[in-house]
Amino acid sequence: MDAPSPASRTLLHTVARLHYEKDLSQREIAEQMKLSTATVSRLLRRAREEGIVRIEIADSIGTDELAEELRETLGLAHVALAPSAPAPGSLAALADPVGRLLKQARFGPRSTLGIGWGRTVWEVIQVGLPKIHGVTTVPLCGGIPEAAPQFQIGEIARLAAAQLGGLPKFLHVPYLLASEARRALSKDARIRDSLDLWNRLDAVIVGVGRPHGGTHSSNDAAVTPNDPAIDHAVGDVLLRYFDANGKRVHWRDEAMLFSISEEQLVSVPIRIGVAAAASKAVSILGAARSGLINALATDTGTASQILATRSG
Repeated sequence: MDAPSPASRTLLHTVARLHYEKDLSQREIAEQMKLSTATVSRLLRRAREEGIVRIEIADSIGTDELAEELRETLGLAHVALAPSAPAPGSLAALADPVGRLLKQARFGPRSTLGIGWGRTVWEVIQVGLPKIHGVTTVPLCGGIPEAAPQFQIGEIARLAAAQLGGLPKFLHVPYLLASEARRALSKDARIRDSLDLWNRLDAVIVGVGRPHGGTHSSNDAAVTPNDPAIDHAVGDVLLRYFDANGKRVHWRDEAMLFSISEEQLVSVPIRIGVAAAASKAVSILGAARSGLINALATDTGTASQILATRSG
């Protein structure tokens, strides 16, 4: 590998500092430095290769052994791990294990992938999914009226399809609807076409939300229900809340959700939850116990925290 010039090495240092020290996402760095997101991703990878960024993993057992122990402990069908990385790189690092899980699903022409929303899903999609031509992607709920990119579920589904080399479907409806509006919109042929895909999904990628109740709620986005019923919930998948034992916690306006039903979701063969953070250990435990996910993409640090939480 050719040695980088002083100018290019300065660029590597700058991008690495913005990402790992200033906590900027790859998209934010790209906008600030007038670069493409793909270029930023390549620069960060080069920074690691050149030793500018060093990631140390202090696991007592190998990654494969850790993944298998976590899989057995949680009772999941599949677990794939990424090496722990400094925030915010810990979320983007999950793209690799997500890609491995999708390849295990043996996707191909006529396969259908459901896409959720959230910061982790967004970061994974920004890094990229493997090329699996012929896959159709579809959002798992209606549009969310939040400006942040991690809530733009239609755009997430579009980007996922572009990376896979497939076809996106969309839902041009809000994520909360009164029953009358739901019945009327569901009769629209274009909307019905997307909704029908929820009954024949081959896999889904969903985020696992952190605890929302009590003191956590002050930091939540407006999308979080303002309902004390979820104060003891440890997390959610697509706003389907659960407690630490996996028991569903229902909230006041849950019937208004325009999203895949719990029954449809649990019938999907591979339900990949993506999450990484020590604070989400109990959330991931609850999600696994609820059955809303049966596969997990996380990092080694979070995996160790989950095992410690489970045995504690």
